[in-house]
Amino acid sequence: MLIRALLLSLAFAAPAHAEKLASELFGSMSDPSPQDPMPIGAYAKGCGAGLMELPETGPTWQAMRLSRKRNFAHPDMVTFLVDLSETARAIGFGKGLYIGDISQPRGGPMAGGHASHQIGLDADIWMLPPRSLGLSQSEREDISSIPVRSADQKSVTGNWTKTHRRLLQEAALDPRVDRIFVAAAVKIEMCKTARASDKKWLQKIRPAAGHDTHFHVRLKCPEGARLCETQTPTVAELSKNGDGCDETLTWWVTDYLNPPEPTRKKKPADDDTPRKKGAREFTMADLPGQCRNVLVE
Repeated sequence: MLIRALLLSLAFAAPAHAEKLASELFGSMSDPSPQDPMPIGAYAKGCGAGLMELPETGPTWQAMRLSRKRNFAHPDMVTFLVDLSETARAIGFGKGLYIGDISQPRGGPMAGGHASHQIGLDADIWMLPPRSLGLSQSEREDISSIPVRSADQKSVTGNWTKTHRRLLQEAALDPRVDRIFVAAAVKIEMCKTARASDKKWLQKIRPAAGHDTHFHVRLKCPEGARLCETQTPTVAELSKNGDGCDETLTWWVTDYLNPPEPTRKKKPADDDTPRKKGAREFTMADLPGQCRNVLVE
């Protein structure tokens, strides 16, 4: 432990010659920090103290792509995923859930794949209903999820079912959830089929690029998590009807796919990517100071 702390201290003191220093340091951690659970910083610029490992297999779930070591989460997220997996089985979504990336053992920036998922409160859930919860580790590396968004990104495919919709609704109705990222076509389809008198929960369902085979759940900062940065309200929360099913949604299948000339419109602010420097370029100086303690503990 002392040797590791010394090596990390030397890395902190060295010139910031490696742009990926933070991702390399956090990516090298194989176990969580022995600290009380605390999400530190922002979802796309932070780390996680005292994270816990989601068991690889449970009665209603399996963690996928185990070689990545990204099945670590804040305890609230672990509890949420177990709860949602039980709901999934109860409503007929196969045998539960296949759960993709959550966070690294100590959170932080990743060398590839995600900008967020840094504080233990983000999780990817596959659109593939599990037929088996007995997959081996190698089988979990080879199997793939299913796309529910068409190739032109404008509509859902035949893989999309009422059970998918029900699962997303159940997740959105959970008070622990802040927002859920899906392909724009999924949000559009859900807006079409929602009852007019029961659409408020749809404000949590947010369109984002790259979510055709999974949906991404983001939890709110837990109560008392003083180092966790709460997100600003979503665009949908501030809109008149409050469900996000207005003209702002059509941007994703119009200007986003075919930007007008000569000025390219900017992407709406509420998405899953950080601005300015990319997450994989962060040095430790870019992260909250408490993240150094998370590494050396």
